[in-house]
Amino acid sequence: MKKGIALFFILILAFSLAACGQKIETPSEKKETGDKNASLNLDQISIVTGGTGGTYYPLGGEMAKIVKDELDIEANSQASGASVENMQLLQDGDADVAFTQTDIASYAVEGKEMFKEKVDQVTGIGTLYPETIQIVTLKESGIKRVEDLKGKKVSVGAPGSGTFANAEQILKIHGMTMDDIDAQHLSFDESTEGIQDKNIQAAFITAGTPTGAVDALSATNPVTIVPISDEKIKELIEAHPYYIEDTVKSGTYKIEADVKTVAVLSMLTVRKDMEDDAVYAITKAIFENTDKISHAKGELISAENAVEGMGIDFHPGAKKYFEEKGILK
Repeated sequence: MKKGIALFFILILAFSLAACGQKIETPSEKKETGDKNASLNLDQISIVTGGTGGTYYPLGGEMAKIVKDELDIEANSQASGASVENMQLLQDGDADVAFTQTDIASYAVEGKEMFKEKVDQVTGIGTLYPETIQIVTLKESGIKRVEDLKGKKVSVGAPGSGTFANAEQILKIHGMTMDDIDAQHLSFDESTEGIQDKNIQAAFITAGTPTGAVDALSATNPVTIVPISDEKIKELIEAHPYYIEDTVKSGTYKIEADVKTVAVLSMLTVRKDMEDDAVYAITKAIFENTDKISHAKGELISAENAVEGMGIDFHPGAKKYFEEKGILK
């Protein structure tokens, strides 16, 4: 009898709460509504970056922390072989988000240059900042023009890498090929170590400035960044429209004057099959918290700039975010 009366009052209480518009949550429901990522169906993401001496690696670490803090999911940043390798990692499902260059992303989806087949699992989140092509040497080397590289030991990055493609294209507009230099296939760190140890004379490095490896070199050796002339910059952009004119500012690496060169844009890409809501949340987390990026390149990263120069399709989740912001029409 007592149990029956107790059950009756419980039912009356439940109906009363329902009538007042209140919802009785189970413990599991309370936990879910307290989680930032409850509706995302996403527990963790992996972000592939580049070598530890470049710009992608530290930026990727900071972005992973932002995503982790904002969405309450595990976000891991990993070093990699950078742009080209990252496209293959997305294609193979071995990464979720990847840094790359706009030119490399275009090559990937079109199946050109170093990509023998089209990469169909890569879509864009947004562009980030200029990736400056830096031809680095020591002041004492006497190398002052691109033509001075002829016959020298020069690091051009791994075959098939973004840096290799940039080096090949820049040499070509100066009437040279890889056969005209003693090409060395080194990472950024290996390149600057090789320059310091006098094992090589120069290196092509495609990365945001200041680049960690070059900064470290300039701390102990006077560095020169080899300029590209206005005429050759124009010729290069006409042949490859994804290049833009760029400048390495005086004071960077302790250089005494601005140096004209070219750049491509860095960008974030994502697996095409990742759910729209997840990509929307990741995009929003990153581009609404750029003030938390302490790297110098953080000042150039913004939602407004992210839709410029993409070159490949936006992921629907990223597109939705930029459309809601009124940036993408």
